[in-house]
Amino acid sequence: MRLGHDFIDALDALSEARGLDVKVIISTLEAALSSAYSKYHPGEQRTEIRIDHDTGDMIVNELRKVVEELKNPDTEITLKDAKAIRPTAGIGDTIRIERNPEDFGRIAAQTARQVITQRLKDEAMRLEYSAFTDKIGEMALGSIYKVDGEQVIVKLNDKADAVLPKRERIPGEKYIPGATMKFYVLEVREHSRGPGITVSRTHPGLLKKLMEIEIPEINQGIVEIRNIARDAGARAKVSLVSLDPNVDPVGACVGNGGLRIKAVSNALRGEKIDIVLYNQDPMIYLKNALAPAQIAKIEPVLDNEHAVTVYVYPDQLSLAIGKAGQNVRLAAKLTGWKIDITPIEPDRMPTLKDIFDVPLKVSDVFHEEN
Repeated sequence: MRLGHDFIDALDALSEARGLDVKVIISTLEAALSSAYSKYHPGEQRTEIRIDHDTGDMIVNELRKVVEELKNPDTEITLKDAKAIRPTAGIGDTIRIERNPEDFGRIAAQTARQVITQRLKDEAMRLEYSAFTDKIGEMALGSIYKVDGEQVIVKLNDKADAVLPKRERIPGEKYIPGATMKFYVLEVREHSRGPGITVSRTHPGLLKKLMEIEIPEINQGIVEIRNIARDAGARAKVSLVSLDPNVDPVGACVGNGGLRIKAVSNALRGEKIDIVLYNQDPMIYLKNALAPAQIAKIEPVLDNEHAVTVYVYPDQLSLAIGKAGQNVRLAAKLTGWKIDITPIEPDRMPTLKDIFDVPLKVSDVFHEEN
């Protein structure tokens, strides 16, 4: 049975235009035609169909197992009949019996059309999935497509949609259809309808990518981000170290008039960003991380590894802890240390009030009367 050169030429043209392997298309087509033949010719026989790419010929073979005693003519063949087809045949071998079924050409053409259409869809989804698996951990620009209750759908391009789960949203941020935002590609899973993409607005990686874009020194590797701790949409702490002694990491990140860090903050719903100088000495690093509070002293907890007691004067206590514990919580997350804040009274010299406002003792009063 011939499919013809025109059919093969069309496959080759399709392969080149869509970037598909023609061998893969033919292999898929052969499997589908074998299944179609089984429906066309009911029975228990096994079928093998081969398409010759050079000639366009389609060869239909029914497979038979060589046996001594025939029990199922759909799947078996006697040794005598097998040797008539292939003289070297032996018990247990598989014999191919070529068939040329009438009217199967019409079924074959219809099957080929369905298989090729489906194959194009599958390959398009595979390429789309492959493209986005390379973007895991990267930043992507997307627009809000639909907001339906708990479901926020983000359109990343003309074909790919992503889901922004509630846990990955910045609290209080509005997601208005058509609004363009930057997202962190968190996960890509392969689904039957295309890649299942999950994006985030709260991941520390999004802040890191934004800083790499806005701050050339970070992008060039002159200033290095060591760690990030975020309360998404509210506040973040970023620890930095400069690999060039002539470059101030804080100045590089803030920029003239704070323009650089403001650009990053504005992309994250006005999230306040504290720049922290990293230090190999954990006590200095902890002191830097607790800014803007001024720290009186820090003492490691001897019986608890990676735990410290931080002493602050009363007027610095609220700054050290932060609103709802935010400052100390972010500092602990940034440094990896457990932090306990304790207030201390400042040492001071006695004042005139201390000297002259001392209450008299009863014994002193009695002594004066006598």
